[in-house]
Amino acid sequence: MFNLSFHLMQSVLPLVIHWFYSAEMSVKHAKPDFSPSQVSEIIKRLYNLTATEIRPLPSYDDQNFYVAPTEGGEFVLKIMNTEDSKNATIIELQTHAMSFLNQNGLPTQAVVPTTTGQLMSLEEVDCGYGCQKYLVRLFSHLPGVTISKVPLTPKLLYETGRTAARMDEVLQKMEHPHLSFLQRENFIWSLSNILLLEGYLGVLDGDPLQEVVKSVIHQYKNSVIPKRSNFRKCINHGDFNDLNVLVQPDDSHGYKISGILDFGDMNSGYYVNELAITIMYMMIEHPDPIEVAGPVLAGWESVFPLNEDEKDSLYVLVLSRFCQSLVLARYSVTLHPENEEYLMITSRKGVKILHQLWQLGKEHVEKVWFQRAAQFSERINGDIN
Repeated sequence: MFNLSFHLMQSVLPLVIHWFYSAEMSVKHAKPDFSPSQVSEIIKRLYNLTATEIRPLPSYDDQNFYVAPTEGGEFVLKIMNTEDSKNATIIELQTHAMSFLNQNGLPTQAVVPTTTGQLMSLEEVDCGYGCQKYLVRLFSHLPGVTISKVPLTPKLLYETGRTAARMDEVLQKMEHPHLSFLQRENFIWSLSNILLLEGYLGVLDGDPLQEVVKSVIHQYKNSVIPKRSNFRKCINHGDFNDLNVLVQPDDSHGYKISGILDFGDMNSGYYVNELAITIMYMMIEHPDPIEVAGPVLAGWESVFPLNEDEKDSLYVLVLSRFCQSLVLARYSVTLHPENEEYLMITSRKGVKILHQLWQLGKEHVEKVWFQRAAQFSERINGDIN
């Protein structure tokens, strides 16, 4: 394969460069950039609704809009990026999962069918990069605010862990003819694919963070991968973060979870992966991050107790998710500098927390986490009894 003659290399190299450049441009321009007038037209044509209010909502690589029509109700229009829009089966699976969770008592959005009864529509629109295809869905609007906007009390963290575990338990019972599509072997955001980060480390050149990330990847190779055969498998939501969990006031002057959003990272994984992801993102919003895992873990284990190999891997898995978030955020900024503020939300706080956890070390951090979890479980059980 590599024994090309000089002349053949001369002819092939420009094609390789063109392919690489085209791929980069394709990814760079994958994020939709619909105008309010384009959204208004889609809402009218597909759903026969007249929008009186349209406002953008946060999104990583898609585009979301809050929509209030004259006909009543509140909705969210989700426009998928062009790359994900090519995978209609995955999107249909995500939609099915939301419906399945809702039927089993978890607060997910309902999908609103078009006037022709379709759950999604492939729209060809020019967002400034020529006509491209985007999958569009309309969802019911759930009550509440993101969990990032309220105090993360131990009770709310406990409920967060419990809800994440219940979600994965229910998803594991879901049936669908295309579940195999969730394997997503090269999906960069799967916590099973940490080694793929090695291809992105160049974005940290010159940054001390690069050595920490390399060390975490090394720990993942040596201490997590050998234990994975004993992890319990499931379907992961994959992004149970502080912007994808909604809360509203409860009857005891606290908050309860009122919504689970964004199933775009759903993949076949392990229960402990979901727990690690949940802990990591709740840390971002807490003034004392190391105290977060205890009540989250207690809530999780009230539904699904971890085995010894899962417990022993949790610290490295949490650090691995920090590495994914920090490295891929930096990479995404190189593609979408105009979206830097949103893309770097986690990064600004995450770098400091990752350094803190790494310096404290596995033994100390695990001792705090598991002691706090045991103490909180005893308190909860005492209150119940």
